[in-house]
Amino acid sequence: MSGTCVIGLQWGDEAKGKLVDLLTTQFEIVVRFLGGANAGHTVVVGDEVYKLHHIPSGILNPKAVNVVTPGVVINPATILKEIDSLTSRNIKVAENLMLSDRAHVVCPWHIAEDRLMDGEPVSGESIGTTLRGIGPCYRDKVGRSFAIRLGDLFRPDFRDKVAKIVSIKRRLLSGLAENSDLSDALNADSICDEYEGYGERLKPYVADTTPFLLDAIDADKRLLFEGAQGALLDIDHGTFPFVTSSNSSGVGVAAGSGVPPRCVDRVIGVAKSYTTRVGGGPFPTEQDNEHGQRIRDLGNEYGTTTGRPRRCGWFDAVAVRYTARLSGVDGMALMMMDVLSQLPEIKICIAYELDGKRIDHFPSHVDDLRRVEPVYETWPGWNVDVTGVRTYADLPADARKYLDRVAELVGRPVDIVSVGPDREQTIFVNE
Repeated sequence: MSGTCVIGLQWGDEAKGKLVDLLTTQFEIVVRFLGGANAGHTVVVGDEVYKLHHIPSGILNPKAVNVVTPGVVINPATILKEIDSLTSRNIKVAENLMLSDRAHVVCPWHIAEDRLMDGEPVSGESIGTTLRGIGPCYRDKVGRSFAIRLGDLFRPDFRDKVAKIVSIKRRLLSGLAENSDLSDALNADSICDEYEGYGERLKPYVADTTPFLLDAIDADKRLLFEGAQGALLDIDHGTFPFVTSSNSSGVGVAAGSGVPPRCVDRVIGVAKSYTTRVGGGPFPTEQDNEHGQRIRDLGNEYGTTTGRPRRCGWFDAVAVRYTARLSGVDGMALMMMDVLSQLPEIKICIAYELDGKRIDHFPSHVDDLRRVEPVYETWPGWNVDVTGVRTYADLPADARKYLDRVAELVGRPVDIVSVGPDREQTIFVNE
């Protein structure tokens, strides 16, 4: 058995999709274990660009089975649109996709709740939800009483269950809606008709994925686990409350997939060679200036899911060292090195100053993180186009020095370097 996990080490958008797609030829099963349609993975193959939200990035490999497990929350309309798009482009989906019947379903009341509550952040700063109902769906999952799982769509009591939930949700949400009539938006019969239709189309893909994966382990199959978002967005270990609604660090693999932790024997941490963030929350190395805008333009830093411009800043070694340790990372993939190639000088955050004291740990409270001052090292840019480089030795000397310093600060080797969006624009350092 060989289990490898790919985890984002920042606030998401680290180009995990490219790496998973690249690695799938070495694996028989690709597993998505958390998150929902708020995740966006982009894979570039030649002139073709694929934007994936629910379906694992391994779907482009016709020999890999792609499994969406109980830790994921599924929007049926979104995943069907994704299936149709892939099928229309001659991607083999029917035999290569499996959806857990234990995965929870995003329903119209979740989206309504998300939109009604996003305008009233308790902290005074928006958490930055994508308004896709992900958080409310996870909330109902934990609350249990109002939860719908994918397998429920095929149960004889589905319509009765939805009717009871809608009756209660309409009363609960009416207080938030301030005289808005929810009778049309939350109509039980309409919802049942719509979701039963989704169920009929999704039924060929639905199965109990937990025993499937456990059987695969017993049969010594090779599994690749695809993380979503990034470790700094982990609900328990990230920059709470400006986080996602699931365990997006390496600690979430076992709970989301149903695979025991000992079955993952290699963890690859993915980070950009700089840092980005979407939505609210502290960001110590953010460059809300011409430097940040330059990085945004060079890296096309706009959200795959939302299209929102990402906040941009320098590489934060304090944060990445924390998430690498948290996720049990063995080695790193450093992405977007081609973006740094066009900057005259580059900075790395090596420590923080908090209340006049230098610290090298990542604070647990956002108020403290908001007050830190980054301590920087400045490195010369290499001003050489690296998009055609294919070996580590052919990288400019200053680029190699930068990579070595990042590895030293994080405490993990840089094993993979990305110099462009295409599969071919990837350097495996030890090959």
